[in-house]
Amino acid sequence: MSAHTQTAEKGQNTTLLCQESYVCSGTDEAIFECDECRSLQCQRCEEELHQPERLRNHERTRIRPGHVPYCDSCKGANGNIMHASMTGSRQIAAVRCQVCKINLCVECQKRTHAGGNRRKHPVTVYHAGKAQEQEEEEGLDEETKRRKMTEKVVSFLLVDETEEIQVRNEEDFIKKLDCSPDQHLKVVSIFGNTGDGKSHTLNHTFFYGREVFKTSPAQESCTVGVWAAYDPVRKVVVIDTEGLLGATVNLSQRTRLLLKVLAISDLVIYRTRADRLHNDLFKFLGDASEAYLKHFTKELKATTARCGLDVPLSTLGPGVIIFHETVYTKLLGSDHPSEVPEKLIQDRFRKLSCFPEAFSSIHYKGTRTYNPPTDFSGLRRAVEQQLENNTTRSPRQPGVIYKALKALSDRFSGEIPDDQMAHSSFFPDEYFTCSSVCLSCGCGCKKSMNHTKEGVPHESKSRCRYSHQYDNRVYTCKACYERGMEVSVVPKTSASTDSPWLGLAKYAWSGYVIECPNCGVVYRSRQYWFGNQDPVNTVVRTEIEHVWPGTDGFLKDNNNAAQRLLDGMNFMAQSVSELSLGPTKAVTSWLTDQIAPAYWRPNSQILSCKKCNTPFKDNDTKHHCRACGEGFCDGCSSKTRPVPERGWGPAPVRVCDNCYDNRGIQLDVAELPSDEEGGTLIARKVGEAVQNTLGAVVTAMDIPLGLVKDAARPAYWVPDHEILHCHNCRKEFSIKLSKHHCRACGQGFCDECSHDRRAVPSRGWDHPVRVCFNCNKKPGDL
Repeated sequence: MSAHTQTAEKGQNTTLLCQESYVCSGTDEAIFECDECRSLQCQRCEEELHQPERLRNHERTRIRPGHVPYCDSCKGANGNIMHASMTGSRQIAAVRCQVCKINLCVECQKRTHAGGNRRKHPVTVYHAGKAQEQEEEEGLDEETKRRKMTEKVVSFLLVDETEEIQVRNEEDFIKKLDCSPDQHLKVVSIFGNTGDGKSHTLNHTFFYGREVFKTSPAQESCTVGVWAAYDPVRKVVVIDTEGLLGATVNLSQRTRLLLKVLAISDLVIYRTRADRLHNDLFKFLGDASEAYLKHFTKELKATTARCGLDVPLSTLGPGVIIFHETVYTKLLGSDHPSEVPEKLIQDRFRKLSCFPEAFSSIHYKGTRTYNPPTDFSGLRRAVEQQLENNTTRSPRQPGVIYKALKALSDRFSGEIPDDQMAHSSFFPDEYFTCSSVCLSCGCGCKKSMNHTKEGVPHESKSRCRYSHQYDNRVYTCKACYERGMEVSVVPKTSASTDSPWLGLAKYAWSGYVIECPNCGVVYRSRQYWFGNQDPVNTVVRTEIEHVWPGTDGFLKDNNNAAQRLLDGMNFMAQSVSELSLGPTKAVTSWLTDQIAPAYWRPNSQILSCKKCNTPFKDNDTKHHCRACGEGFCDGCSSKTRPVPERGWGPAPVRVCDNCYDNRGIQLDVAELPSDEEGGTLIARKVGEAVQNTLGAVVTAMDIPLGLVKDAARPAYWVPDHEILHCHNCRKEFSIKLSKHHCRACGQGFCDECSHDRRAVPSRGWDHPVRVCFNCNKKPGDL
């Protein structure tokens, strides 16, 4: 609309005025609309204009309240519809150009008045009343109503090229489809090579030629990822996919994405413009069928049970329509009228050893285009016929469709290593199976992708070989095996019936034990003074199992006697330290005062630092300046120098900041204090020497304590130097935040994330010990 249109002319016309101005000068109310004159006319103008014989037969319509005329530019001089062939019906006018004296719809106004001088023409805006809109709606035929239903449909990106779903949740999916949550829908998707016109086909088959899905004449593919739109006429979700054989970085992920779309579809259109059907078409459908039955059917059924869905997601695979467009060659089966095209297609599948057993039906629909445009009416009828068939695939709610796609995306996702790729198939197993490889023998896991998220362990059909590096042996009780049971046993420090300290004593005397839950203790490593046999030769059987990345070892040393001893000693030391802290501080303070020089202020009188006035707490250490004898904190008395005037020298000793700055005159060694003061000073020096020696001993003990802990660490524990933060809450460890090992998984945790206590028989801890939050949630014995 022109930017120069006056404001008064944009107001809603409550009364339509005569547009001829032949008799009334345009001031009278319009009563009639003449189709041939293309104007609204008042009573006087209508009578005067149609008096001539040649104008009496003009078709005139009496105007009703809220009436809006039709667009004049959409009709030819003889009433032939031109623009209506594109828009689907005669369009109601939106404005009237006061200069050109014609009524224009929105499209025609843009086409004829968007540039040049015409864009400055003043216009009057029409506002159709609800009564006329309803009348117009009722007057439309069924085909036109369908066209109008699809006028507001837009497509949206459902899954990008990296297999990431682009809708946040189920509600967002329904909102973008613009449909009711209770509406039962089917899914139609399209496949084919890049450049074969898949988006164009969907636009003309479902949306009457509107560009709902983007098309482009450029060489680059205009469809990247998976796009979706809702067809309100047929109640289907229409899905457009990225073409095969196109240039892409993530070829493997794109191919896997196509099968996910196929798995949630009820009808698949395979679009091809090849003059003859290529083997790639049959190979693609055959491989897709095999992969669907092998990987997706079971997962879709599991999703039905897991999500509590009312309708099954997969009783059979989708139906397939092969839409074949040719230009120079005949359609399939036209040379043999007695044979149906579907039989010829089945013969081609057999010759190529491809068996599309997963698909509920395969139909052929061909069209030969002598002159563009392509005729899509046959495909449209075939699609509608297949959608009406609910015998194998029933419609379901949009929430069910989203949950199925989400489940498949969660299960089959992640990168596909190129070195594990089998390029002889469109859908090799590597696209859908776990990529983990046994560290010992190199064979791959045969489970589905991401199965460990559901607690399902890795599995391989081939046997593994023993590797000394991973010690992948598993012991089972021989007596139980002979009775038809397979019970795993592990070497450990003590029996479950022994108390912790009694178990340690027995371990020191008799060695480690192997205990069976059914048979009890079946082996002790030092049961006899000599002649002890290996357990493999007597009481246990050995099996070799696969070593998967990220899993714990097998017969790694579960002897935790050293760690038990350290735990016990730490507990005792901590208890004694906490109980004796108060008396120790009091006795230490009294003894210090007894051997202190006379000029030192007694510890009982030092309540705060002399310089910064910081109050001393129970755990704070008081320091005396060797020059002035006052009490200071460590920060205010960290400097050292000789104080020969007080008898401290020639070695540097602790002085406060003030005495360090005001050194004064240093005395000779001969000028020592009196004998009494000298004796006290010697006693103080001896006390400091003893204190420093004990401190050095304690420090020397603290340093190798970490080495002792590391040596006592069970083999499955993560070493302390590798633990930088809590395995659960990710807090970084520091002096104030201690590390604790979970006795089940061996990872490092803070105290808050590992305060639970539970027995871990599989690791040799038969009594409650520290376990982390995650291990404590596991059911059964640890």
